[in-house]
Amino acid sequence: MQVAVLTFDGFNELDSFIALGLINRLGHLGWRAEITSPTPQVTSMNGVIVNAQQPLAFANEADVVLFGSGIHTRAIAADGALLDRLQLDPLRQRIGGQCSGTLLMARLGLLADMPACTDTLTKPWVVEAGVRVVDEPFHARGPIATAGGCLASQYLAAWIMAAGAGVDAARQALHYAAPVGEKDAYVERLLAVVTPFLPPP
Repeated sequence: MQVAVLTFDGFNELDSFIALGLINRLGHLGWRAEITSPTPQVTSMNGVIVNAQQPLAFANEADVVLFGSGIHTRAIAADGALLDRLQLDPLRQRIGGQCSGTLLMARLGLLADMPACTDTLTKPWVVEAGVRVVDEPFHARGPIATAGGCLASQYLAAWIMAAGAGVDAARQALHYAAPVGEKDAYVERLLAVVTPFLPPP
């Protein structure tokens, strides 16, 4: 399972790195999440410089595409030449967006009439793009999902893992990363948020 974690200049580290770290806990099952960017290097909102693991075109071939957020997302959403490089297909890909990443999904026409989650700062821009924003940490319909709030990236990752590898595999991977002393409760609460949105077994 190839996962493209779309990461642009000004990116939010929590969005990209939490999803990357959690999903790669399924590496023993052949999963690989990679930082996917339009340039060889990107710099985070806090000055962390990261080398891209894959070029932007990788997103078009990946099984899963996750849109992270960042401080320059509004400018990226207005860059038609950049967005035109993304030819995504919900019929064969699972696609998720985090915070202002939801705006990019809206610009690409991926949300249609489904309600979406985003952060409070981005909400007016997503509404302006014609999307109904809900006050929830996570929402999905079919192969499309959105999450709102930096730490909601755990929900996006958990949904991808459970949908693609099964709830049991996701539970085991998440259990390892969960805080000591509250692992079972933490994982069950996490899965309780995303399981209503999983496809039928």
